[in-house]
Amino acid sequence: MEYTTGAPSWRLVLRRALRGLRPRTGGARTRWTVGVPLIALVAGLLFTTSARTADGTQLRDDRRPQLAQLIADKQVRLDAREKTAAKLRAEVDQDTARLAEVDQPVKEARERADALRAQAGFTALHGPGVTVILNDSSRRGADLGPNAPDNDDLVVHQGDVQAVVNALWAGGAEAMSIMDVRVVSTSAVRCVGNTLLLHGQVFSPPFKITAIGEPTAMHRALESAEGVQQFRDAVADFGLGYTETVERNVTVRAYDGSSDLRSARVAE
Repeated sequence: MEYTTGAPSWRLVLRRALRGLRPRTGGARTRWTVGVPLIALVAGLLFTTSARTADGTQLRDDRRPQLAQLIADKQVRLDAREKTAAKLRAEVDQDTARLAEVDQPVKEARERADALRAQAGFTALHGPGVTVILNDSSRRGADLGPNAPDNDDLVVHQGDVQAVVNALWAGGAEAMSIMDVRVVSTSAVRCVGNTLLLHGQVFSPPFKITAIGEPTAMHRALESAEGVQQFRDAVADFGLGYTETVERNVTVRAYDGSSDLRSARVAE
């Protein structure tokens, strides 16, 4: 499974693409002097593009607080409906089990479905793995100085979470959870402000991602993933949080949400 990384803001692109030109020691002054005209040129082009795109309107969405509150209200209603749905699913399972005792085709279909539950994420999995935690910076956008960050520099973005998730899958992860919620084929990571939205639930940082699999292979995948390396560079520059822990024996819970699909095909 792989997520499509959300498009980052142009400020993040400029900050991460040109970070190598930022002076860190006295010996880097020559490179910085050469890089200043390049930065000015790129920034000018981006400002022009931004102005044309905005067409006289604000590019920053000022409705984020209202949207976050709306999501929180929806979460309360969703929790209540999930409890009702879980009760109804349990009743359906009981009725199906009773029917399977007297109907051979139903029994065979149930056995085939049960054999695929582990692959679909409907059973818990235990084993060695890796846990990655991403966190916002403790700095503030109002900090002064020539390299003062803005708010976008100091928070974990959707693309950062997706980069870690994709790298872990690429490294051979057998099962994964985000904030202890099982990731399945229908999972989608979305960010609203600095909160994460997953399966209708809202989470605040730090964001914990746990994957079961061969730790060394997943570590190498994280090391080689461009998006992960960009975030780790930002950790050094802006104080964001990144920790990677090898787990000797960790549990990824079974998925317990809705399994409704419009269409699906069993892997051959």
